[in-house]
Amino acid sequence: MRQFSTYAARSSALAARRLAPSAIAGAAVVSSSRLATKGAMPAAPIATRGGAATAGFARCYSTEAPAEKHEFKAETKKLLHIVAHSLYSQREVFVRELISNSSDALEKLRHLQATSQDVSTEAPLEVNISVDKEAKTITFCDSGIGMTADELKDNLGTIARSGSKAYIEKMQDGADTKDMANTIVGQFGVGFYSAFMVGDKITVYTRSATPGSAGYCWESDGLGSYTLSKAEDVPVGTKIVISVKDDAKEFLGEDKLQEVIKKYSNFVGFPISVNGEKVNTVEALWTKDKNSITDEDHENFYQFVSGAWDKPMYNLVYKADGPISIRSILYAPTRSPEAMGFERVKPGVSLYSRKVLIMPNAPGLLPEWLRFIQGVVDSEDLPLNLSRELLQNGPVIMRLKSIITSRIIKWLQEESKRDVEKYDEFYKVFASFIKEGTCQDTANQKEISKLLRFETSGKEAGKLISLDEYVESMPSEQEHIYYFCTPNRKVGVESPYYAPFKQHGTEVLFLHHALDEFVMGRLQEFKGKRLVSVDSKEANSVLEKWNKAAQAESPESAATALTTEQANELTAWLLTNMGPSVKEVKVAERFMTYPAIVTDFESPAVRRMMKMMAGDSEMPMQMSPCNVEINPRDPVIAGLYELKSKDEELAQKIAQQLFDNALIAAGILDDPRSMLKRLNEILAKAVN
Repeated sequence: MRQFSTYAARSSALAARRLAPSAIAGAAVVSSSRLATKGAMPAAPIATRGGAATAGFARCYSTEAPAEKHEFKAETKKLLHIVAHSLYSQREVFVRELISNSSDALEKLRHLQATSQDVSTEAPLEVNISVDKEAKTITFCDSGIGMTADELKDNLGTIARSGSKAYIEKMQDGADTKDMANTIVGQFGVGFYSAFMVGDKITVYTRSATPGSAGYCWESDGLGSYTLSKAEDVPVGTKIVISVKDDAKEFLGEDKLQEVIKKYSNFVGFPISVNGEKVNTVEALWTKDKNSITDEDHENFYQFVSGAWDKPMYNLVYKADGPISIRSILYAPTRSPEAMGFERVKPGVSLYSRKVLIMPNAPGLLPEWLRFIQGVVDSEDLPLNLSRELLQNGPVIMRLKSIITSRIIKWLQEESKRDVEKYDEFYKVFASFIKEGTCQDTANQKEISKLLRFETSGKEAGKLISLDEYVESMPSEQEHIYYFCTPNRKVGVESPYYAPFKQHGTEVLFLHHALDEFVMGRLQEFKGKRLVSVDSKEANSVLEKWNKAAQAESPESAATALTTEQANELTAWLLTNMGPSVKEVKVAERFMTYPAIVTDFESPAVRRMMKMMAGDSEMPMQMSPCNVEINPRDPVIAGLYELKSKDEELAQKIAQQLFDNALIAAGILDDPRSMLKRLNEILAKAVN
């Protein structure tokens, strides 16, 4: 298998170009080697950050044998130029590609050693990278399987030919092939040539682990040809020396290389060092058995992937082999990343394939409402494009999104049952995300709604219940789930819309969040029960039923009510004196304990949104006309009927005050200060 191969995916993009078998480039997985062996030519040691010397990196090899020159074909030259200059969006990915190739080479050698095949090396399996600022070179070395002369021609002399893929195919009948194949990265055959993005010349020294193999030197400027010659004193493995371009000197910095390695290749399964200092120190927890991971492991890993300093509230290690291979570790934070007015955050889950980063903060991997979840999803079945930077849209990605999303929802449901108080604390922090999901994620809305929690009139303030709990406690004769959107519990408890439900002992959910009205509007029902607001038309049926029962039980209250003629006279007068915002006044047929209420009014939440959209406009926002219903048994209404013929001016002010009171109860009076003058005039009349 070539050793500088790029990531798993399909090579359809290049196949479409009908490349000849002799085309150049591949991510030939050239196994970088440690190159410090007996008999090698001496070299001056290189100082490292840790103080150790890495003489092997500076070692030169004898190439006295004449070099063979090979010309690239014309179409191959053009394709190589595309690979080196246009295929990748970020030049830094050459580090990821070369490390992935080295990892493949090491994995192949480990497989040979595990199957007792004869190999001529006992060197540690590792990747070493060195930087020489004076010589302007970056050297990648691994002690992997190496290559023969024919493999060099095939893998480095043919673009889009993956040695790693060919290696796996060659061993398809082996019992250990599947496990080994799952750790091999390269399948495209172009990754090696990403080095030409930062280098104007690449020199490769390699020797195959097959006993008796010779060492070779491959060299090219990536323009028109490459040379191949024998080299003496080359240890098993591969060493790639990149002569860095002037415009890529930033990669000669150790800090820059370490930053890129930690970003893309931190979880590669072999040690990676830069000038003798190990870089990949964090273990890929998602590959371990979940029972072997400690709380401290989870905390450290969560902080590494999220960049946060809090502890995770919950953790999930999820693995699946079908229909898609998935290895994942996910965390629910303790704190909201958007608290205190911070801007909308990026998705918190990054996408990997075989422990190599494909897409950080992967958009589209999860629904937008789950952006607070942190962690890693790793799949070897990803349909990657040629550069391994972008996912190809298709059923595999949609299926992966569906599986992970469903598992997260189920996970949170399980946590909510395992520890109710802990989940309530979690919900108070992340309620807005869950409500956003209820509104937007229609495919999972039914299951997301089980995560919702609300205050209820049936429990003390601050206690939350689920919709499931509400339905379970409903009397058999109750048809609907009743809720009330109100700024706070006190306002809700004192509202005329809640009063009838309180008197009849019917539980009502109190909804205080700005999104709650939209959530209920989108959800509409839960387990076959309609979600009904106590101030809506849909509540009328039960209110009318209660009203008839109240009149039958208390005939004396009906006796004190206005007659039909008196009520009709008063409603006509009120319609004239309440102002243009009233389109109808009628006697209420619902059970009421207040003088008057408004009905058929616009949603307070919608009105607030419209005001926000209007911004700083000086134009006053007109209120849509609504209906007024009066209670003919209320003493205020009965007194107003008498007052209108005795002191019409005062009666008019009281009628307008009744309307404003009803608007306040409904939550749609924009500025209560507008009624203060009138209220003071009514008080003055009362005391005098």
